[in-house]
Amino acid sequence: MTITDSGYADVNGLHLYYERHGSGTPLVLLHGGMLTIDLNFGELIPTLAQRHEVIGVEMQGHGRTADIDREITPAALAGDVVALLDHLGIERAHVLGHSLGGAVTLELAVNHPTRVRSVVPVSASVRPDGMHEDLSDPSRFATSTRMPTQQDFADFRDVYLRLSPHPEHFEDFLASLSRSAADLRGWSDEQLAGITAPTLIVQGDHDFVTIEHAALMQHLIPGSHLAVLPATTHMTVTRRADLLLPILAAFLD
Repeated sequence: MTITDSGYADVNGLHLYYERHGSGTPLVLLHGGMLTIDLNFGELIPTLAQRHEVIGVEMQGHGRTADIDREITPAALAGDVVALLDHLGIERAHVLGHSLGGAVTLELAVNHPTRVRSVVPVSASVRPDGMHEDLSDPSRFATSTRMPTQQDFADFRDVYLRLSPHPEHFEDFLASLSRSAADLRGWSDEQLAGITAPTLIVQGDHDFVTIEHAALMQHLIPGSHLAVLPATTHMTVTRRADLLLPILAAFLD
């Protein structure tokens, strides 16, 4: 990946890392929990950057962005994204977010509608019951084929130890992130009905979120579209460049 430029924005008490690739209409990429720009979107950015100014963000406590004493919530993280757009002088951007980043993407659509051109929540849910039972029953974790693999966990750890300003906090950060994910309240039907941005919901057919829940999201968000990628898990959705890039090209342009 050729980085056009990278830097830090001091927003909301956070020293927030971002990088930019390519040129065109702005497209913000928001990674999932424990991930980074490259781990989540490395296979998509070279193509996306041919048509867009791609802005990758490493959110609170992730990648090169140090953690601060603040609960990690979609609302807080969305506020950081808005502040980053202000910092970069960007009025409105397309936003694509995966998992935790998908929740932030929905939060932007609900509560910061003037800042988004369109939104692509990937592997996101709008209520806790949208998760597959494998995720809510700890006895199923070890045998579930939906969960991150041992290699995924090794990648999380390796990239955290390599990039984090505080590599010794890995276990603590993992625990705090699990707590925040368990607390995801979602949005009301009324809030979702008020979304005005063009919306493309994306998920794998073997994702953390059920296909039924994705269909409910499509029903609740006016005019939204739904793409379910076959033979795809939560961790592989953004690695399916062969399937995802043509869908994104048609939607974003």
